[in-house]
Amino acid sequence: MPTETLLQLAGVHVHYGGVRALDGASVTADEGEIVALMGPNGAGKSTVLKAIFGLAPIDTGTVRWRGQAIQPVSHQMTARGIAFVPQGRRVFRHLTVAENLELGAWQVKDKKLIAERLAGVLELFPALKTKLKAKSGSLSGGQQQMLAIARGLMCEPEILLLDEPSLGLAPKIVKEVFAKIKEINEARQMAIVVVEHNLQSLASIATRAYVLDKGKVVVEGVPADLLARGILEKVFLGQSLES
Repeated sequence: MPTETLLQLAGVHVHYGGVRALDGASVTADEGEIVALMGPNGAGKSTVLKAIFGLAPIDTGTVRWRGQAIQPVSHQMTARGIAFVPQGRRVFRHLTVAENLELGAWQVKDKKLIAERLAGVLELFPALKTKLKAKSGSLSGGQQQMLAIARGLMCEPEILLLDEPSLGLAPKIVKEVFAKIKEINEARQMAIVVVEHNLQSLASIATRAYVLDKGKVVVEGVPADLLARGILEKVFLGQSLES
């Protein structure tokens, strides 16, 4: 059975003042796949996610959700089925783990439904079960990242946008984070778009990868193939992709 395209950016341009952040970028995410956005700092990777979620001003270009052109507005995107987990393990440190998770379902008024979603999320993140009453600021860096992802799942999205979930984490914890991303993808058949510097981390789980440079998509392909061809290294070093 063919998969449906959930999300599509077509020829999107974004400027911050005089800075060109995206220069005609086109990215697609289909049902159930993990898509990696790779490239050096300033390439526009995070801006792609922000443009999708209504956090970056789109000058020209189109965002489509299930084939329909939309105008992204951040507070409306979770209702559409799109969740965004920004970089930096952003949790509400003064709130408990349970309170952080409940905030992820802020649009839901039915307490029974919230409880059901919480139970489902804790099945994916059992390590948080014993921490529900703890202040989020007391968690380790890896636990805070897991909490941020878990909170994003509380709105039961169809697609999850993750901005550098490995940022600042020890290598062992990075492996755990990406294993959890794959588990979420398989358990919920959820599409996931991940911004990441290290192609090696995603090569074994991502379906497709886009490599960006200076706001443009310079190559798209299967991660393992891009890794074998040294594409990312060439982009980081400013070399021609033909060399």
